[in-house]
Amino acid sequence: MRWITVYINTRKVMNHRISKLLGVRGLAAAVLLGLMHVSVVAAGTNLAPIFNGTSFAGWKVPAPNHNWRIEDGVVVGETAEDMKGSYLWTEKDYGDFVLELDVRCTGEEIDTGVNLRKPNFQLQMGVSRSLQQDMTGSWMTDGKGDPTRYPESGRAKEWRKYFKPGAWNTFRIEARGTTFTAWINGHQVSQYTNPRYAEAGPIGLQFHDGLKMKLEFRNIRLAEL
Repeated sequence: MRWITVYINTRKVMNHRISKLLGVRGLAAAVLLGLMHVSVVAAGTNLAPIFNGTSFAGWKVPAPNHNWRIEDGVVVGETAEDMKGSYLWTEKDYGDFVLELDVRCTGEEIDTGVNLRKPNFQLQMGVSRSLQQDMTGSWMTDGKGDPTRYPESGRAKEWRKYFKPGAWNTFRIEARGTTFTAWINGHQVSQYTNPRYAEAGPIGLQFHDGLKMKLEFRNIRLAEL
């Protein structure tokens, strides 16, 4: 029997025993498994805050700012008197990355999301204005090539199993090449591939206009890949 061990920064992340009977194929399969594991662990261990909890440093605040403030280390978006909406964008552009953030949404009806890449498109959270149905965890495009803006291949089918209404939910977004994957509370809910969204762009938090709601974002962390 042989053992194969994978380390990241001197930390052991995988240790598998390989039978001689498996030969080269078994070793290759183990190495592939190890590389997949390395990708996940590396992204997790390198996540760093892109919101410092006290100011909007590194973010572009809309002017005038109708919606956004910081309370107790949390980004809060809330309906303005004029019912206008806006985006909170990062100053930096990001290409390949893993993003994790905790989100809590309350109100009569929720419509928000995380935007990325250029041209920018969105991981939807809440009810789609166009489809009039909750599309949380689905990918909303800019409409080029798909008039619904929600291509079937990018729709989350079982997100309700993992989502906790009115409570904190952890979203994880991975942009790798032209493939985009989303998780809710540790469960993968959607994956979408489209070469149209290959260019790096800022990350945006949306506050949709015309809705009475409160959005909260905390523990906003990112690792570039």
